[in-house]
Amino acid sequence: MVFDKLFAWRKKKKIVPGISFGRYSDNNKSIDKVNRWTEGDNLFKQQKFHESLDAFFDYLRDDDQQNIVYERNEKEGRFHFYQGSKIVRGEFNEKLLQAQVTLARMPQPSVAVMRRLLEMNFNLYYGRYALDGDRLCMRFDSEIKTANPNKLYYGLKELATKADKQDDLLVDEFTLLQPLDTEHVIPIPEAEKEVKYSFLHTWIKETLDYINTIDAEKFSGGIAYLLLSLSFRIDYLLTPEGKLLHDLEKIVDIYYRKDEKPITDKNNGMTEGFKKIQDLSQAQVFPFLFRSKHVFSIVSPQNHKAVADAVNNAALNMVWYRDNNHSFIANKVLEYGFSFCQYSYSLPKPLSDLFRLFMHVNYGDYFRALGYSEILYDPLLNRFDEEGIEQEIEEIVEAWKKKYLKLQLKVKNLRYDSLVSFNHTYITEIGNMNFDA
Repeated sequence: MVFDKLFAWRKKKKIVPGISFGRYSDNNKSIDKVNRWTEGDNLFKQQKFHESLDAFFDYLRDDDQQNIVYERNEKEGRFHFYQGSKIVRGEFNEKLLQAQVTLARMPQPSVAVMRRLLEMNFNLYYGRYALDGDRLCMRFDSEIKTANPNKLYYGLKELATKADKQDDLLVDEFTLLQPLDTEHVIPIPEAEKEVKYSFLHTWIKETLDYINTIDAEKFSGGIAYLLLSLSFRIDYLLTPEGKLLHDLEKIVDIYYRKDEKPITDKNNGMTEGFKKIQDLSQAQVFPFLFRSKHVFSIVSPQNHKAVADAVNNAALNMVWYRDNNHSFIANKVLEYGFSFCQYSYSLPKPLSDLFRLFMHVNYGDYFRALGYSEILYDPLLNRFDEEGIEQEIEEIVEAWKKKYLKLQLKVKNLRYDSLVSFNHTYITEIGNMNFDA
């Protein structure tokens, strides 16, 4: 009874800071937004090109983020939108649509920089790198009569996502380049940066220390799971940008790169990558911790079968570790299955929300340090807030029932006798969900 009263009081005082997690997913469109894409396509076929653009940019706009500004009159219009640290600006008239994004300032000519841009041009399908005075840019343009929604989506996506990735990398590699056009980036409080920096070190140290206690050959598979889940956790919970994100992606690439190296060598490579990140000072990490708006996801949607396969395989691969008293590895294997999907796919919003709940249960100390009041799992007492967890699941599912008519997660199948049991049953039910419209 006392415990129930405590939780009832806590729920009244629930605090949820406005902190976003993970990579932006554009796989979160409402039915009305999806209909706008269809309208735009039909209007284009009717040669109502400007009306088609109205519908297209309305489809792209995330009303929660307000990430697009679009306006036009009868003959011309203009737009700009945000993608991480970059702003894409564009305009159109009755003949042409043009878009441009500034990468950096180059105060004096550099053969090395221009050679690099020329090389990168070969990897672009729609846009191109350009020099406008002392500004390095990327550009995309299209005749209005060929600017159908599909071409615009992939052209503007390439422009935005490539620019957001390359600006920091170019500035870091070529010291003569200067950052430009980043005033829109939203700074985060110093206290939040300190929490993220602290947990960055805590999680890396915890993982590497544990790895040092087990046999590198015998547990090579388990070690790979530990390092990959660590990568995906940092990516999701800390949401790094710029070079820090790039360094993290390079660690992940070591494992998934198609080569003949044994897993032990790949593990050593990932470990060395984490040691380098561990050596970074606050001054080196803080510039890459900020909030920003996005229009495009950097990864693509997948059908739910890909998610189900990933979490179900993780559940199978966890069994040996659980049954042989390696619960730390078992939990990270289960985390890997779900976090791999969050990292690799543009997930539907309800699935992203369910992943956030999963991480809140598993890393409650981090969420509390950020200011969240809910204690969904107390590891010292091995006690779950079953009511709170199931209520949040219900709220997530109900919010998206209009779009996914068969959506449900069977909370009756969740087990709360241990963290491994909860994680196992939770991701199993995630795999069983039906995202058919």
